[in-house]
Amino acid sequence: MTNPLAVVCKYCNSSAIVKFGTYKGTQRYFCKSCERKFKADDSLFHMKVSAHHISSALDMYYKGLSFRDIADHMQQEHDYRPSKSVIYQWVNKYMYMAIDHFKDYTPIVGDTWVADETVLDLDNHKVWFWDIIDSDTRFLLASRASLTRRSVDAEMLMKNAAKRAGKSPKVIITDKLKSYLEGIEDTFGSDTEHIQSSPFAIGDSTALIERFHGTLKDRVKVMRGFKDMDTLLEFTDGFLVYYDFLRPHEGLDGKTPAEAAKIDYRVKNWADVSRLPISKKAEVKTHQVSESKFSHIEPRTVETRAVTIPKVHKHIREPRVVRPTLAKMRRV
Repeated sequence: MTNPLAVVCKYCNSSAIVKFGTYKGTQRYFCKSCERKFKADDSLFHMKVSAHHISSALDMYYKGLSFRDIADHMQQEHDYRPSKSVIYQWVNKYMYMAIDHFKDYTPIVGDTWVADETVLDLDNHKVWFWDIIDSDTRFLLASRASLTRRSVDAEMLMKNAAKRAGKSPKVIITDKLKSYLEGIEDTFGSDTEHIQSSPFAIGDSTALIERFHGTLKDRVKVMRGFKDMDTLLEFTDGFLVYYDFLRPHEGLDGKTPAEAAKIDYRVKNWADVSRLPISKKAEVKTHQVSESKFSHIEPRTVETRAVTIPKVHKHIREPRVVRPTLAKMRRV
């Protein structure tokens, strides 16, 4: 039976919908297929502003503007000034939606990868941010945050990159950090050639990853550091999705790294992200539903988002507890 309303669901494109009352004069609908409510205009359900305003704010945020600058721009352009907390809620909600949507895509990458690490500020403390990029497509395969620069950190970075790419590289280019020697050897063995280089080397160099670090730090410097590790990981996860799937790259003739990696996807910008059906995991993360309702969802594991905890010094020992032996107890 055809839909007499001539309206389709904005989430699943189903025509099995019915009218579901009005909100501030705007007609709402209910989809029987995906069981979601939506409006027929450009505004998003449960949002008082249009999808265009929200996508503009998200784009400005990941391009380096502060929450205050975003609010000032929207005041001038749209005569609407959201508060900093409102903009933060937009970023938080749609960042999780983007991460959840793109996490299962597998890129087709080359055989030469470049890895490096840089320092980010965490509440006046230094945190090492590791990442590894494909030389051909500029696709960021994996990232990692840690408090140390040990070989185990390099090894976990390599394993996560190989899992995302579905293959092992023939060549990995790094700087002269010794941790890469064992990390690459333990992960790939002799099948992968390890080249130690620098950003200024002629030929094989780490310049590609250094450019990404420059882009990342240009964005981070307006944030004045991160308050805790979760905040840092959430931002870097969202930024990597933005870098791989939504941000055109001049070195790729205007393509995104995902397009260069031959990934077929339709969500090309934040406006498309804002119209995605929100996943259960994103609902839990953004506190739209109770976490206990979806307790079966696996939390972020230590292996994928590992943070190395410093070792306890050897001279710090617990008090020794002396227990009587069985023979002594019998004599008593």
